[in-house]
Amino acid sequence: METPFEIIDHTADIGIAVQGSTLKHLFENAAVGLFSMITDLTAVEDSIEYPINISSDTKENLLVDWLNELIYVYEVEHIIFKHFNINILSDTALEALCFGDSLNNKRHLIKREVKAATYHMLSITNDINGFHATVIFDI
Repeated sequence: METPFEIIDHTADIGIAVQGSTLKHLFENAAVGLFSMITDLTAVEDSIEYPINISSDTKENLLVDWLNELIYVYEVEHIIFKHFNINILSDTALEALCFGDSLNNKRHLIKREVKAATYHMLSITNDINGFHATVIFDI
């Protein structure tokens, strides 16, 4: 399989083109892509396990809500996540365990601050190769 995500340039913002063999993998890879834009994940340990449960009205809105919930936890609780295990995913609900590390400025070099996932250019598609999405973030 190709790289699960690619960072894309966008005027005054940044985005990711992400893929996954399943919708769960797409959502997990989008989360990894998000935190890869923030820091080098090789310095992040799996010392914290954090549950997230969210719901929304469409899978596109659920993807934005998922990413924005992760940004919120990062901003408020200072946790950088490295990998994700989505246990339940439908078009309207998600339950996941997120694994990461407390932000430590000596170990984690912050590349950029990401404010929010947006609906601009948002898409989720699927074909014989799996699921694909484009997400633009405010920075």
